Amino acid sequence: MVPRGARRSEGLPARDRYVFRDGTGPSGEQAPADWISIFGGPAWTAVGDGQWYLHSFAKEQPDLNWANREVRDDFLHTLRFWSDRGVDGFRIDVAHGLAKDLPSGALPTWAELAEIPKDGSHPLWDRDDVHEIYAEWRTVFNEYTPARTAVAEAWVAADRRARYASADGLGQAFNFDLLEADFDAGSFKEIIEFNLGLAEQSGSSTTWVFSNHDVVRHATRYALPARNGSPDKQGGKWLLAGGSQDALDRSLGLRRAQAATLLELALPGSAYLYQGEELGLHEVGDIPDADRQDPAFFRNPGVDVGRDGCRVPIPWTRSGPSFGFGSGSAHLPQPAWFADASVEAEDTDPDSTLSLYRKALGLRGQLQSEEHLEWLETGRDDVLAFRRPNGWTSVTVFGDEPYELPAGELLLASAPVADGALTGVGTAWLRS
Repeated sequence: MVPRGARRSEGLPARDRYVFRDGTGPSGEQAPADWISIFGGPAWTAVGDGQWYLHSFAKEQPDLNWANREVRDDFLHTLRFWSDRGVDGFRIDVAHGLAKDLPSGALPTWAELAEIPKDGSHPLWDRDDVHEIYAEWRTVFNEYTPARTAVAEAWVAADRRARYASADGLGQAFNFDLLEADFDAGSFKEIIEFNLGLAEQSGSSTTWVFSNHDVVRHATRYALPARNGSPDKQGGKWLLAGGSQDALDRSLGLRRAQAATLLELALPGSAYLYQGEELGLHEVGDIPDADRQDPAFFRNPGVDVGRDGCRVPIPWTRSGPSFGFGSGSAHLPQPAWFADASVEAEDTDPDSTLSLYRKALGLRGQLQSEEHLEWLETGRDDVLAFRRPNGWTSVTVFGDEPYELPAGELLLASAPVADGALTGVGTAWLRS
């Protein structure tokens, strides 16, 4: 909610820190426009004096007025506050949604707003002037040695993402293309080539992501039938149907997730890992309605169960009221199968997902080099292979048939290697 001072101070500086508009109707009892929040329901909330404030998400998250110098200066102070305390960098949520330009008169309808191109001049999203804000932030980041990093979460067209990642802006932007792709060799190669090309054009470093706090975990996405071009988010229908673990091919999903992660870690650029994926965690899909907390669940009944399933606290021990996450119960219910996926269960198991991640990250630190790759001919549509400049080769088999690996020292593999062949779904790293 907006602070009390802003709610009681029409026309005063406190209210100008947010986006307020007069309501419509004789006494302003109707919202300024029929806009819908990202979490569902109205995007405007009344404060009782004829004015309403905008919240693109929950009503407890009022949109700030970034045209107000006081707001900008306060954020510069916040960035310095944390940087002074040793924070290395910042993730900017909804980085494309800060700057706004709303007409002073009648606002466009929700339908009209949806028709406005997001080409830099949309009233709400991905405005060109948002980069003026990030240029000021970059000045602050560069005051430190080493310079502080930042990454934009910006759901924008791919050709507009690079500007968020520019050297005079945030420096990096999440590339979510692989996160939305089926486990398919052709799709992966197309996405990788496209994003490496964008990075080269813009002079930025690309990023790779398979899971985060907004989507179904990739071990579970890959355990479900492929989307095959469907606009529905992978896992959405499964969640609405109750999210039963019995509906998943858990073993196949985990093998695919491990293979995808090794491919990701071999790519040029930065890899972002989401907590719990190093344990091979699946989505907790069958959370009772009474225990759910995501606003998206409450504002979209029967349409969206929310994102709680990927946010369940990860298990550290085989037992305990919260599997070692804390001294009491977890704020979201943890399933019994978390015991076998806990850090305690996987810590000393050389074949565990946790061990695979540790080995992969250690090798990646030794092997990373210039940010480009050379594709290798594989002779199969379900196999991708590329070589990095220092002789590091990555081979990923997307299908079930074994594939004979090229010559070289085997460094790591997510699937068994027998007689020089990777035995089905998996990724292998070799050094020539």
